Formats: sequence, structure tokens, C-alpha cells
Amino acid sequence: MAQTRDNKSWLNDLRAGGEQQEAALSDLRGLLLRALPQGLSRWLPPEHPEFESLLEDAVQETLLRVLSGLDQFQGRSQFTTWAYKIAVRVSLNELRRRRWRDASLDGLEAEDADDRPGRQFRASGASPESVAERGDALQRVQRILAEELTERQRAAMMAITVDGVPMEEVARRLKTNRNALYKLLHDARLRLKQRLEQEGLPPEELLSMFARE
Repeated sequence: MAQTRDNKSWLNDLRAGGEQQEAALSDLRGLLLRALPQGLSRWLPPEHPEFESLLEDAVQETLLRVLSGLDQFQGRSQFTTWAYKIAVRVSLNELRRRRWRDASLDGLEAEDADDRPGRQFRASGASPESVAERGDALQRVQRILAEELTERQRAAMMAITVDGVPMEEVARRLKTNRNALYKLLHDARLRLKQRLEQEGLPPEELLSMFARE
């Protein structure tokens, strides 16, 4: 039977090592396996053939991240709530990775450029003034992307920053390696930063404007 713990007890047990740590990990694993399916089902039907394996992989990765990040827990919520949020992020990252495992970037390059950033940065409940402001900035950014970046740079940046394709997957689809992809993205971001500043739209302001609400 799982032991009931408060935040301090979770931290103490997980830091203790040995059987005390193993018991805490086992209890946390059980809690996550019971709670995570409901959240995961928002993105993947439980009857999907990969649902169980995704759940197991996400929980295992979450336990590793929790152990390595105990010092980051600040106690503003229940420890189990904090761990659950980590599990959701891990699940989404893993789902995204699997989604693009057999996908091609051809579709990303051909997709309507006016649609993809709008999906990513659309704000719910925003005022008409805010919507108009975001729309104007979005049009400027799309124009800058088209004018400043090569097709390869655009494909890589949109895949990674908008569609969430993992770096390894983008590198594989572009037939390059991770280091070369980093260089490609670095050059693209530098060109964008310089152009945004020339147009009076600092990168910091842009990120703030498109932050999800």
C-alpha cells in the first residue's frame, strides 16, 4: 500500500537513497501511472497501440527528471502536482518525437506559411486591440522570414520552433548532423534578430507579444 507523504517527506525519502528512496519512487510511479492516462488521453486515445508504451516511457523519464530536479521544487504546490506537470511535459515531448519519427519535412515546407504561426501564437480571450497588434506583428514576421531566410533555414526554424519537431529528427530529414543544424539555426536567428531590430521590433518584444495567455 502506498504511503501518504507531505512535501517534506517526499523530498526526504527521494534524497535518502537505498530502500527508502526505492519505496518513494515506487509510490510515485504508481501515482503517475494512475493519474497520467487521463491527461494523456487528451492527445492520444487510450486504445491507440502506442498508448501504453508511451505512458511507461513518460513515467520512467519523469522519475529520472524528478530525482535530478529535486532542488528545483519550491513547494508552491503539492509535490505530486509538480511531478505530474513534469510527466505531462515529458509525455507531450515524447508524443511529438514519435509523431515526427516517420514524418517528412516536405509537408512542413509546403504548408501555408500564413497558417502555421497563427496556430502557434493564437491567443485565447485576447482583446480586439491585442489581436490586431499581434496580427500586424505576425505579418511583419512572416515577411521577414520570407525575405531574410533561405528555404532550408525557414524549414528548420518552423519545424523546430513552431511544430515542435525534435532536433534529431530535423537533422535527419535535412540530411545533416546536429552540429550543422545548430549552425544553421544560429545564423538564421542572428539574421532575424538584426532585421527585427532594424524594423523596430526587438526580439524580446516579439516573444512577449506572442506569449500564450
